[in-house]
Parts: sequence; C-alpha cells; structure tokens
Amino acid sequence: MGKTNWMEQLEEIVARPIRQRQVALKEWHRLAHDMSEHQGLGDAKAVPSGAYLLSGDDQIWFALRSTSTNVEVIEMEHEGMTATEIGLISWTLAQVKKAGGSAYSGISESERQAMELGAWLVERLEEGDTQGSVPDRLLGRGRFFSTMIPFLLVSEQAETGRTSYTELEKLLRTFLAEEIILIPLQEQEWLILGPVSLIHDAQSEEREDDTEEALEESLASIASGLHEMLASEWIGECHLTVSHPISPANSIIATTALLRETVQLGRAFHVGANIHLPWLLHLERLLATIPDPQRIRFVEQALKRTDAFLEPEMLTTLETFFSLDCNVSETAKKLYIHRNTLLYRLDKLKQETELDVRQFRDAVLVNIILLLYKVTKRN
Repeated sequence: MGKTNWMEQLEEIVARPIRQRQVALKEWHRLAHDMSEHQGLGDAKAVPSGAYLLSGDDQIWFALRSTSTNVEVIEMEHEGMTATEIGLISWTLAQVKKAGGSAYSGISESERQAMELGAWLVERLEEGDTQGSVPDRLLGRGRFFSTMIPFLLVSEQAETGRTSYTELEKLLRTFLAEEIILIPLQEQEWLILGPVSLIHDAQSEEREDDTEEALEESLASIASGLHEMLASEWIGECHLTVSHPISPANSIIATTALLRETVQLGRAFHVGANIHLPWLLHLERLLATIPDPQRIRFVEQALKRTDAFLEPEMLTTLETFFSLDCNVSETAKKLYIHRNTLLYRLDKLKQETELDVRQFRDAVLVNIILLLYKVTKRN
C-alpha cells in the first residue's frame, strides 16, 4: 500500500468508515485492563502498532503509534467484524509500520504538524514542565513567533477523526481568520491560536483604548461569538476559554496549562456556564487549593444555622447579584423583578442569617459559601 492512500484502500476493503484519532495512553491501558481478551496491548510505556481493543461504544481501536501520553489509533465500528478480519487489519497495520508507513499517512502536512505539536504539549504538561520552548522542528514556518490569541475548546460530544479536524479548521478560518492554528490535545480538546488583529476588529469605534479592561472585554466578546458559532454549527455542547495574546514559541505550554485550569475551575464552580475567563476566576482559583475536608467543614459550619442561601429563588438572586457586582438596579432588571422585591429578598436574608450582602464584608463571605457549597455538594 502506498504511504498516502493505504487508509482509503483499507476503508474500501472493510466497507465501513474509518476515523483517525488520538486516545490518552491512560485511557487505552484502562480499557485494556478491563478486557478479558485482547491482542498485543503492550506495556505502560508503549503500545505496538496493530494492537487493538474495544472502546466500549461498539467501536474498535487499532493502534498506529504511541507516545508517552497518547496513542494514535484508527477507529471503526466493531459490529459484524469477524476475528479473522480483525486479525488481518492488526497484521496489516504492523506491516505498514515495519515498512516505514506513517501514522499520519493520508492527512495534510499542517494537520500532521499540529498532531505532533499537540502530543508534545500534552507530554510536557503531564510532566509538569510549563517553562519549556517549542522545539524548532515543531515551530512551523515561523508563525509561532507572532503574537496570537490562545483559545482552548473542550467538547462535550465525541467529535473525532480526520474529517472533524478538517471541518473544524475550515469553520474556524471562516469565523476567525485564515491565519489560525488548530492543535488537537487530548480527546475532545483543542488549542486554537488566532491572529491578534481580532482584538482590534472587536473593539468599538467609540472606545479605542489600550487598557487591560478594554482588552479583556474584546477577548470576552470574541469568545462569546466563537462559542455561539461552534455550539450551533459544529460541535454542540462545549466549553471555551481565552487568554491574553502570547508569543506561542515561548509561552505556549504555560498558557495551555492556564487555559486548562480555567476550564476545570469554570466547570467546577459555575455549572451551566460555557465560557470561562481566567481573569474572572481568581477567587475560584484560590478556593480550589483548599483541601476537601476543610471545604466541607467550612460549608457545614456556615450552613448550620440556616439553609436560606440554598432556596432556589434566593440562590438565583444571589448568583445574579454577585455576577453584576452587587448592583441592585441591574440585578432587579436582569431578574425581571421590581427593585423593591429584590430589596425585600435581601432584607429577608439578612434577618435569617445576620449577613447583609449589600455590605462588602458579608458579600464576600456569602459568595465564598456559595462557591464552596457548589463544589462540596457534587463531591
């Protein structure tokens, strides 16, 4: 088989779609451990080409190559496949590897480079190395020395394979710009680098200033538009975060670590939100460092006297109040209630808890209680 078309030929032979994807090495070995019958799965450091296993959703994975963190596989439906067919595919992939075939055969050069860079990034993050620079072999025509806007996209749905990469890249180029770089990380996780010119396009003509606040407003606006487009046209339910512009060649690892942490914090402390901004999660980042036993004890003590905070109506009221910087008028407008109705609710909370959220000290305390309650409740 030729190096550029063996996957297409294999797809014709097995008469079923074939998708190429990355699987976390830990996930591969977890599934392998659960299987009673499998072939050539390898040890924890490597998975040999041709190894296969069932993914648990009636799909079968065949390994192409592996790194210290990921396994490149081809995926196809398992239903109707005989043991002989599986054995032949496994043997064929092993022979392709021996003959010098590439796991990236049949994909574009830009996608191959992106997959290699993604695997390298994940490996660095797994090792806790956030200060390294991108190796020269992965820099790709100097674009990594330009200032770019980093986004992290995490999908809630299983959109994988070569076609998905191509479709997502095309969609991003249409919405953002031709100069975007798309880097697949773990399964359902993508790092997107967009041109810094997007910021100037997002800024209104009336407000052309270079303050950090204006920059963050522009980034939030871009992220909101991008998420709306992705959720409706391609990927469905997903989470998105963005950070200040960077020079990828020097800070892509640390920035990716920050974006991953931001998504994790947003999903933990703000269920229902899909856009997570690192500059709005400083308190959540601090609270996340508190050990679980101490969090639980604090929440139990805070709620010992009353559970007035947790009534659905009050909970919604407080969350909206805090999200609007404790502005009474804006909160009433957002909740579609009269200003006096809101004041009545806050006065009632004060009577039951002796905490007045219109006072800074009490507002901070109640906000912390609610944030910790959300996390401890799910744990």
